[in-house]
Amino acid sequence: MDFYKEKYDVIVIGGALAGMSCALKLATEGKSVLILERHNLPGGLATSFVRNGVEMEATLHEMMSIGPEDKPLFIREYLEQMGVKINWLRVPEAYGLLSPQDNIDIEIHAGRRADGTWICADEIDAQYPGTKDEINRLLETCKSVYESVLFLNEHSASKLTLLLKHEPLVKTAGYSAKEVLDKAFHLPKDVINILSAYWIYVGVPISNLPFTIYSFLMADYLLGGSYVAKGFSHEMSVAMAEKCEELGVQFKYCQEVTKILVKDNHVYGVRTKRGDTIYCDAVACAPYPNVTYAKMIEPQSEVPVKAIKYANAMPMGVTCFSVVMQLDARPEDLNINRYSVFSSNVPFDTDVFWEQGKRLGGWSNLTTICLNYANPDGVPQGKTSLSITYLPVSDPFMDVKVDDYQTMKRRIAKEMIEQVSAYLGVDLMDHIEEIEIESPMTIAHFAKAYRGGIYGYQHSMNNSVVARLEDVEKEQWIKGLVGCASHQLVGDGMACNINNGKIAAKLIMESLKEGR
Repeated sequence: MDFYKEKYDVIVIGGALAGMSCALKLATEGKSVLILERHNLPGGLATSFVRNGVEMEATLHEMMSIGPEDKPLFIREYLEQMGVKINWLRVPEAYGLLSPQDNIDIEIHAGRRADGTWICADEIDAQYPGTKDEINRLLETCKSVYESVLFLNEHSASKLTLLLKHEPLVKTAGYSAKEVLDKAFHLPKDVINILSAYWIYVGVPISNLPFTIYSFLMADYLLGGSYVAKGFSHEMSVAMAEKCEELGVQFKYCQEVTKILVKDNHVYGVRTKRGDTIYCDAVACAPYPNVTYAKMIEPQSEVPVKAIKYANAMPMGVTCFSVVMQLDARPEDLNINRYSVFSSNVPFDTDVFWEQGKRLGGWSNLTTICLNYANPDGVPQGKTSLSITYLPVSDPFMDVKVDDYQTMKRRIAKEMIEQVSAYLGVDLMDHIEEIEIESPMTIAHFAKAYRGGIYGYQHSMNNSVVARLEDVEKEQWIKGLVGCASHQLVGDGMACNINNGKIAAKLIMESLKEGR
């Protein structure tokens, strides 16, 4: 026990991005903070791995909310305020969409011109004449909603304020992306498909995706572009961990928390797997509420019935299946000409793709990322770093038996490689030097994420981010216990987790103030 203090203001369970973000903010407010991380590295899924001396990115395709150095978006701004320095590299294009059965083959780019028009509107209009004005109108609406969500992220607002100053948000908040795209904007189906390609990074079909989330995603990516860290996502994790320790945060690895101690509906400490009892006034908790309230609260009699109902009622978001490869030739020699491509071997339909995600393989809509085009120094000369990804739901993987796991994993990976090979016109199987297959089981094992979840709970029309922003404080069922991960408010990637950590810190500060 000599390496723990007698008591901390806050204990953070999990040293992933949200936990470190929370700790950074609390430390700058003068709070004593302890991070307990079960793994031997910081960052959770924001990490990399090495095969035969070659570092390969494990998860990060691109970071949103970064923006250029002279016009930073809110995540770059927040990290810089915290003193975290990262070597950001701009991804060359927003994305490409390849859907041969729809005769769609297009690449679009982020940014706006001096006159305020969007670059991608010109690019799409070149193939679909007469659509430019409507695309600009759509993206301006997205930008307005995006700015409103950022405002609500930091402030409370009365209904009158929302009506007067955030009209586009109010008008669209009750509608799905499909409803708004179909009814409010006069665009051909192919253009709507092009502007829906990012759906896979949310993991919900646009028919059930709140327009609020769609707007935030599109405006964020298409305003300032997307970025990757030069030293892979591990650079970001290490930079945040080092700054935490520099600010006085105590960071302990290989320390798994098994119990959160509660008395009279208030947290007072945690117990680790090795048997240490550590005291605190508040806990920022990375495990999903499904795990927290079912297994971690001690005694279980302190678990409010509402908390159990809440956890059971929230539908899980997607998990991930990814094939990460190093190939023995340059990208241009393999007909790989873009960084990011969404490809489909059937007509583009997000409802169809969503249903396919409920089975083991046979997925038509894949994301292909070639790291060479964003981070050429991160790939050995003359080689290609390529990943192929789909985001299914976890349900079908729950029934896979141990004896069948390797066969299932390799079968799906082979399908994905063959599908991408078909549109490239190159058999990628002949060029693989290193390969790693990441399944939902990989994620569940490595990060101990509930059901292999990567995005928290599903975005849907029954679970809108606007409502959750308004109710986030009501979800603190036990005083001093705050969620701090993708399940907390908004999932969908690393930037959102950093923001969730910031929000968790704010809630904890309010909780500590009330406690005094």
